Amino acid sequence: MTSAAPMTGFLVHDHRLQVPVDWADPQRFGTLDLFAREIVDPARAGEDLPLLLFLQGGPGGAGPRPMPGGGWWSTALRTHRVVLLDQRGTGRSSRVDGRVLATYGDAQTAADRLACYRADAIVQDAEHLRRTVYGGRRWTTLGQSYGGFLTMAYLSRHPEALTACLVTGGLPGLTATAEDVYARTFERQAARNRELARRFPQDVETLGALADQVDRVTLPDGTGLSVERLQLLGMPLGMGDGLDRLHWALDTALDDDGTPSAAFAAHLAHETAFDANPLYAVLQEVIYHQGARAGGWAAQAERDRHPELDVAARPLQLTGEAFFPWVYEQVPALRPFRDVAHELAARTWWPDLYDLDRLAANEVPVAAVQYYDDPYVDLDLALGTAAAVGNTQVWVTNEYLHDGLRAHGDVILPRLMDLAAGRWAVTGR
Repeated sequence: MTSAAPMTGFLVHDHRLQVPVDWADPQRFGTLDLFAREIVDPARAGEDLPLLLFLQGGPGGAGPRPMPGGGWWSTALRTHRVVLLDQRGTGRSSRVDGRVLATYGDAQTAADRLACYRADAIVQDAEHLRRTVYGGRRWTTLGQSYGGFLTMAYLSRHPEALTACLVTGGLPGLTATAEDVYARTFERQAARNRELARRFPQDVETLGALADQVDRVTLPDGTGLSVERLQLLGMPLGMGDGLDRLHWALDTALDDDGTPSAAFAAHLAHETAFDANPLYAVLQEVIYHQGARAGGWAAQAERDRHPELDVAARPLQLTGEAFFPWVYEQVPALRPFRDVAHELAARTWWPDLYDLDRLAANEVPVAAVQYYDDPYVDLDLALGTAAAVGNTQVWVTNEYLHDGLRAHGDVILPRLMDLAAGRWAVTGR
């Protein structure tokens, strides 16, 4: 089904189609709705423009809802039709939340189903969209963060579909385990904690005061506050405005008598609710798993190696992009996923996501930007991938952080397009 509607600044076409939940066994779980939104400059709507598929970050992230007058898409619309895909389980692509999960049956069956929501299946969804709606036309992909993981999976399966691949802050370690990733990103998050202490030393004192009084805080959803949940406020520190956003939230975190404020409790509840994107938590480690593994919670195991992250340690250290078993007890939107998350964590074998030989022989131009201080995607692993994938160039910069595309897309996107087209070359790396 396709529908069209005008908006200020662009014309919108909505596409909805059905795809199997399990591409390997289409009868197993039936189908789900797949939704994609195409936007185009109204002045160029009649032109045969090239296609740009945006691969959203995440996991568990819906495609962006474009607003007129801003965003990287304003740059992209000068030359392309832009396709915004809601990845399966998100947005309008049969979104999965606790209510929906309850219809999936027991924890093992539900885990079997959610195991079909990884990069390989998302690529198959995109291919079905390309062939069904766009008549098999090739397209360029733009992968933000987890979109880079999807890019490597796409190049592993259907390079013939791609004219070029642009990646922003998202080249994955092709053979890195979740354990490998956290061993590196926990250290990068520690650097962000040090930067917080350097820029806003009083905020570290405030965090300690809050941690010492968590038993006095009731969040708006009626739950109590734990030190572990307070530490989740470090997750956005990899964004360009992350330190400043946290600083201003802490500015009014304590009332005049030194007790935690209701305003801060509301802010923390919102920042750590995950009700809009529960799969971001549930699939966070699953996106790395390939082949045989020991099973278990990789992020929790890594956290246990860092005594400075203990809830009693001061100064209080904030955690980064990682989830731990306790979130399924403490965060209301994640409680329905508890048994499923434990089932996924315990699994000891997963299908491969990447074809290393095909990637080594890749001829599709790949242009990526990696951010030097990014705590979400390790730079060394990203550079190892760039060296292992044919026809790949990487621009490394400390000018931006993980949200560089969102905040500075008018600079980053044209440069990547030039890099992919050979109009600009990386030097000095």
